[in-house]
Amino acid sequence: MEVTEFLKQPHLVANIQQFFGIAVRNQNEFEIRNKFWYYFFLFGTALGDETFYTFFIPFWFWNIDGAVGRRVVLVWSIVMYIGQSIKDILRWERPGFPVVKLQSKWAMEYGMPSTHAMVAISLPFSVLLYTMDRYQYCVGIGTLIAVTWCLLVCVSRLYLGMHTVLDIVAGMVLTITLMLPLIPLVDKLDNYFLTNSTSPILVLVVSILMIVYYPNSEKWTPTRGDTTMVVSVCVGLLIGSWLNFQMGRMALPELRPPYTILWPSVAMVGYSLLRTFIGFLCVIIVRMTAKSLSYNFLCALLRQDVDLIRKSANSLDNKHKNFVELACKFVTCALIGFNTIFLIPYIFRLMRIERLTFYTEI
Repeated sequence: MEVTEFLKQPHLVANIQQFFGIAVRNQNEFEIRNKFWYYFFLFGTALGDETFYTFFIPFWFWNIDGAVGRRVVLVWSIVMYIGQSIKDILRWERPGFPVVKLQSKWAMEYGMPSTHAMVAISLPFSVLLYTMDRYQYCVGIGTLIAVTWCLLVCVSRLYLGMHTVLDIVAGMVLTITLMLPLIPLVDKLDNYFLTNSTSPILVLVVSILMIVYYPNSEKWTPTRGDTTMVVSVCVGLLIGSWLNFQMGRMALPELRPPYTILWPSVAMVGYSLLRTFIGFLCVIIVRMTAKSLSYNFLCALLRQDVDLIRKSANSLDNKHKNFVELACKFVTCALIGFNTIFLIPYIFRLMRIERLTFYTEI
């Protein structure tokens, strides 16, 4: 208990901020004396942020490995859902003065456990665990990269004043505990989600129930919306992968793992850049179209004015806005996930720029 109370102290975080060049004058005034550490840790925290997911997940599927990608996304979404739910159950506030909060984006969310710390373990280490038997590479180097990634994200959250040390430690311990059964379980679930005729129904029903019965907080926070985005992306990817398999696009590879990693040629790099550019252009179009159409449709369904709903305040009592926002995010992000794995790779095939092993990654 004494250790818990010690790790919860905001003075520990304040000392870390001071060590890296943040001078605090009072509750409202501070000075960043070392710009290098500021931008370095901004980059670090971005590795566990929505912007990074938006780039990393499609890029991985289009250019690296779909079989590993499906498993990693499923682990990531389960870990994130549990972490976000616990936040709104415990309702522990983020550290206060003398800690300086350098980012206001997450200020309305609770702090325990740190979901950035959870992503910092679940994402790189699930990639490591799912690739170590699939590809021939130095696992020691992979482990070093994963550890460095994790430490960078975790320290960045302390530097930015968004978490106590206890939040970070709790997030890391919780994720390790979850991943022990999740890694082998997800490996088996992937085959079911890909091949079983009932999997889309199960995926949709379970995901909707997860969002509807998400733990309520005593105040409105953006956590539920962020969780909806994570879950719906996973839903879209799983259903898109299932449809690829059911339509006969996917076939077992001629060679069995482990595979040798080859350095990409100039042509391969060019195709990768072209796929990435065209793919993200399609994602942007899908996002803009789906978001606008779904928002307007849902408002019409509820017989609510679109502009009034958009301008109304976010609160637990604003049922119409909550429903429209969550449903819109679910539809939009599910379509992005679906098209990332189903439509866009088929466009690559028609353009003859597809990754040759994409439809063999079962």
